[in-house]
Amino acid sequence: MAAIKGHIKSGGRKAGTPNKSTQDMRAWIDVLLNDSRDLMISDLGKLEPKDRLMILEKLMQYTIPKQQSLSVDAQVQAEFAAIEKLLNNAPDKAIEAITEKLIELNQLNKLEK
Repeated sequence: MAAIKGHIKSGGRKAGTPNKSTQDMRAWIDVLLNDSRDLMISDLGKLEPKDRLMILEKLMQYTIPKQQSLSVDAQVQAEFAAIEKLLNNAPDKAIEAITEKLIELNQLNKLEK
C-alpha cells in the first residue's frame, strides 16, 4: 500500500543502511572467489584462447571503469577548461614559458606547410 503524501516514514531501515542479506551474500561470494582463485586460474588455462579472452573481458568490467564516450566538441571543451584552470593557477613565469613555446611550435608548423 502506498504511503499518503506528507506521511512521515516510521519503522524499517534508515536511509543508507545496507540490506543485511545483501551484505551476507557479498561476503559469501568474496570468500568463495578468494578460496577458488587457484582453481579458477587453472580452469582459465584450460580454455581456448578465444573463450579465455571473452571471460577476461567480462571480468574486466568489474575492475576497470568504463570510459564515457564524448563528442569531439565536448572533449575539446573539457580540455580547454582544464588548460584554463592550469593557467589561472600557474605562476606568470610558467605562463610566459608556455606562451613562448606555443609561438615557437606555431612558427615551426607554418614552416613545415
